[in-house]
Amino acid sequence: MIRNLLFFATMGGLLPLAVLRPFAGVLLWSWISFMNPHREIWGPVANLPWAAMVLGGTLLGCIVAREPRRLPMNAVTVLLMLLMVIFTLTTMAGLADPTEAWAKWELTMKVLIVLLLTAALLTDRHRIDALIWLMVLALGYYGVRGGIFTILTGGSFRVLGPEATVIADNNHIGTALLVTLPLMNYLRLQARHRIIRWGLAAAMLLTLFAVVGTYSRGAFLALGAVTLLLWWRSHRKIIGGAVIVACVAGAVLFMPPAWMARMNSIETYEEDASATTRLRLWEASFLLAVDRPLVGSGFRGPYTQSAVDRVMPGGPARAVHSIWFETLGEHGFPGFLAWLGLTVAGAWYAFRLGRLGRDHPGLAWAGELGRMASISIVAYCAGGTFLSLGYWDFYWTLLVVLAASHAVALRSLPQTSAVARSVQGWRSAALPDGVLARAGRARA
Repeated sequence: MIRNLLFFATMGGLLPLAVLRPFAGVLLWSWISFMNPHREIWGPVANLPWAAMVLGGTLLGCIVAREPRRLPMNAVTVLLMLLMVIFTLTTMAGLADPTEAWAKWELTMKVLIVLLLTAALLTDRHRIDALIWLMVLALGYYGVRGGIFTILTGGSFRVLGPEATVIADNNHIGTALLVTLPLMNYLRLQARHRIIRWGLAAAMLLTLFAVVGTYSRGAFLALGAVTLLLWWRSHRKIIGGAVIVACVAGAVLFMPPAWMARMNSIETYEEDASATTRLRLWEASFLLAVDRPLVGSGFRGPYTQSAVDRVMPGGPARAVHSIWFETLGEHGFPGFLAWLGLTVAGAWYAFRLGRLGRDHPGLAWAGELGRMASISIVAYCAGGTFLSLGYWDFYWTLLVVLAASHAVALRSLPQTSAVARSVQGWRSAALPDGVLARAGRARA
């Protein structure tokens, strides 16, 4: 009861702030959407449409505060708008039950609208860091809690996410925490106070235990990729490698024999009934895309037996367990390419941020963000290969953050150029014209 009252009072105080400050509404929406704090309480309060209320208040705040001024046009925002069109067309031509398909369409459209609003409001580094902090706190809560739970129970039970959410399953929360882990490291690298750096380091270690404690084989494979990239991106490879190996090895050796037996089953996946079924699900989704290459089967198509029977009579009709085949089977090849383009665009912005941070000392924060975010992208792609997590708003928000960070970083470059031009202008005024002319010919 106390938890319910505390949550209700918190939301009652923050909702008016969303009207007064639209970006505060974006942060509040992200908190509700990523962490799902209302799933941690019980009773009627938990079932109220909190996300819808926050979205309504934020949109009202945009009118009152006359913000944002414009929507930035970059690769991520353009692809998000393109996906809105494609998802609408594929849902209209979908093969699933219209009620279920349009319900999924409505939910996805709300996410895409908020993503575009977020892109328009991420106008400076302070807002970017605020959103990253919120993302880390939202999922880091489950990482820290899951790590403590794993240690206290000796790894005898699986770590799960909040009930009735997209990350409720042990496989989903495992990959979600891996995506969050590099963002924790970015904040640790940028923190000025030692206590915050040590606190984030402890949170990363507990999150590592939580990932291992999920018993997710897909997350374990993704952990290998994340570990390798964290070492590769570290500035002190010998010390960093020793610390990373010690942490990962310690977490693995801490787990009981049951965990080791499950991880060893990766080598004998042919004998695993779930793995065999998953391969058939991927095949059915691919055949649905081939059967209807332009529109696929629409939202929930691979979950519908009548749709699957078109290409694989009697085949399994359920969650596809792969971000790649899920999107391909539901939206055909154009939709898949647009969806894939988001990740490509995010990876490109991450690469560019890394280059900007290397070439301009004043943009060190951008370089660290690009390097850590690229690891998050790899974690999502690796872990998502075995998950139905193709429309995860947390990951899409990260891509929006990367595009906005690239724009903010570029805007800071003309300031340096303006100073240089001023110095050059002062020198021009102080030197005779003949000297400038001879200097120009010498440079040519």
